[in-house]
Amino acid sequence: MTHPLTRLSSAEIETNRSLVLEAGFDEEATAFMLVNLIEPEKSAVLGGSARGRLVGNVLLDRRDGTVTEVTTDVDARVLVSQRVVDVVTEGQPPIVLEEFDRIEELLRAHEGWTAAMAKRGIDDVSLVRISALSAGRFGLADEDGRRIVRCLSFLQLDADDNAWAHPVDGVVAYVDLITGEVIRLIDDRLFDVPREPYNFHRADELPPARTTQKPIVITQPEGPSFTVDGDVVEWEKWRFRIGFNQVEGLTLHEVGFTDGDRHRSILYRASVAEMVVPYGDPSPVRFWQNYFDAGEYSLGKSANSLALGCDCLGEIRYFDATIAATDGRPQTIRNAICMHEEDASILWKHTDEYYHSTDVRRNRRLVVSFFITVGNYDYGFYWHFYLDGRIELECKATGVVFASAYPGVQPDGSDYPWASQIAPGIGAPYHQHLFSARLDVTLDGVRNAVDELEAKRVPISAENPYGNGFTLSTTRLRTEREGVRDADGKRGRVWHIVNPEVTNIVGKPVGYTLRSEGQPSLLADPESSIARRAAFTTHDLWVTRYSPTERFPSGELVNQNDGHGTIDRWIERDADIDGQDIVVWHTFGLTHFPRTEDWPIMPVDSTGFSLVPHGFFDQNPTLDVPAPTPAHGACHTGAAVCGCGDAGGCC
Repeated sequence: MTHPLTRLSSAEIETNRSLVLEAGFDEEATAFMLVNLIEPEKSAVLGGSARGRLVGNVLLDRRDGTVTEVTTDVDARVLVSQRVVDVVTEGQPPIVLEEFDRIEELLRAHEGWTAAMAKRGIDDVSLVRISALSAGRFGLADEDGRRIVRCLSFLQLDADDNAWAHPVDGVVAYVDLITGEVIRLIDDRLFDVPREPYNFHRADELPPARTTQKPIVITQPEGPSFTVDGDVVEWEKWRFRIGFNQVEGLTLHEVGFTDGDRHRSILYRASVAEMVVPYGDPSPVRFWQNYFDAGEYSLGKSANSLALGCDCLGEIRYFDATIAATDGRPQTIRNAICMHEEDASILWKHTDEYYHSTDVRRNRRLVVSFFITVGNYDYGFYWHFYLDGRIELECKATGVVFASAYPGVQPDGSDYPWASQIAPGIGAPYHQHLFSARLDVTLDGVRNAVDELEAKRVPISAENPYGNGFTLSTTRLRTEREGVRDADGKRGRVWHIVNPEVTNIVGKPVGYTLRSEGQPSLLADPESSIARRAAFTTHDLWVTRYSPTERFPSGELVNQNDGHGTIDRWIERDADIDGQDIVVWHTFGLTHFPRTEDWPIMPVDSTGFSLVPHGFFDQNPTLDVPAPTPAHGACHTGAAVCGCGDAGGCC
């Protein structure tokens, strides 16, 4: 019997397509914008009563823009339900690849747009590449109900040239994707188009390669320590299930840890449910730049096929991802998910002056990752599992910063306030990369709660006469509105997720601590469109009562959604979250003031968070990790012996 959380197979995707077309949807006109497994309700999965394989479809009629949600049961081979979406209220489906291709044809044939290119010295418009971008929602006339993209342009000097280096700035076209109409052309200001090539992908244009790097060889002669059974992974004391869908990409399910003779649940489900890149340039050509990479572009559809030795190093286990293409047929992304284990430095160590002994253990971690490309930017998502029960998520940003023309020094002699100059004549608008991690927690069961912990300074008093005392403040978050919180690094604020019904060896509730980086949340004005649409970015923590329909913090259909179904609206009910089935949402990210070193391709910058056992175990759970043994390596100290521990001899 298929597990209810098993990823959709090619056969199931084909069956879903057949059911949709048999229901009367026109094959040529229908675009399958989203096709995903509808995961059964959590209690049914945990209770073993989940039945059926439901598939959710979001369909677009290319002829008139009608959007329809259709649910099928691919086990029973029936269409379960369908309804027409109110796109004005609920939003549009994500943008798909075929629409990018169509835009270039439309604009190259548009008289006003070609005239704007000619004003900038570009007569051969076949050299202009169009970046068709999600439109957002700004209350602009004649846009409600239309499927719109806003289009910026880049000059490509030849077929193998890096077009991102040559922004054609000062002009933007608003295009209706259904009618093909250019509904607005804004030609605001003339800038010189930068012509200097920056082709980092062409070996003949790079500096001579370094000759100083010696090979690093990672081997596991006896094979990796993990086992895989379908989508289920076991490694050391961890067990979890891998999932993948079009919106979130990689998802993790039923994450647990074996503690003695008990297998203990920690997370029912974990994912990056949304990410948004809000830009900070308010100019007429760029004020609308805000991209939801999950909801508007689909993280899963954007996944790379990973390559051994380049993207992943060591003893690698790859997982393919099968999703539906726009025609509804199955499409396989080879090597979409990479899994490997790696050394992680010291696990624990002590040299004791009383009993004259040194003890040390090496740490290692299991890494499960995937990488995406959305236009100019590339992102890697790395889940790390450690021997001591710690979980980390690291998100890596790289690729090419979105370039603009640099307007130059202002009349008062100051720098342009909304962008960095990263190369002569080339600007990069300030922006943020903000992620929402959805953590459906199940610490030893589904009835969990959250305490806010922070350091508390204690003034000099009778009980603290010398003023050295400080203590820990604990505040239970009891309702959804109380569960909206912000990080505070000065106070060491963390959030302790606990199960009030299960206690540890010292009688305290078992728990895990969510440690945030505490970087800036959304910097746009609270009354802005993006603050309304990306409400999750305005705070670092949200805690909600579990609901199977609340999966995405900016709503189900994010594209051109004005704030329908967002997380700030969910919490208006102010439900009880104390000892309930809860979901923890954590916002984290990067604020990017681009540097010259980010050009022409950006070195990786990272952000993330950690989940650390805090009273979950009765003692250090790694006391059974064996002492290091001699391994491949070499000592270069000049000493006769290079070792650790009483026995020595391990490097």
